[in-house]
Amino acid sequence: MGRPETGQRDLEMAAVLHALGDPVRLFLVRQMADGSESGCSPAGLDVPPSTLSNHWRILREAGITRTRRAGRARLMTLRRDALDARFPGLLDAVLADGKG
Repeated sequence: MGRPETGQRDLEMAAVLHALGDPVRLFLVRQMADGSESGCSPAGLDVPPSTLSNHWRILREAGITRTRRAGRARLMTLRRDALDARFPGLLDAVLADGKG
């Protein structure tokens, strides 16, 4: 992966909100909210692989996720610390929406 990881100061509100505004991407973020890693095709989603790949790309480019290679697999994690430091309370508010 040639692009260096986005730093906390490089996180842009518009890109983060765009990425979190899609139901599939929000599902992916919720899956990682507890600190766990996610594979490319998590259970519970009926999305074509090419579409899912695009959703992961948008999350990664917005700085929301970090990708780690493990052999042939790619594992994604939520960059919660960076998001919380840059936009305090935003992720908690987005993740709590709809859980009432």
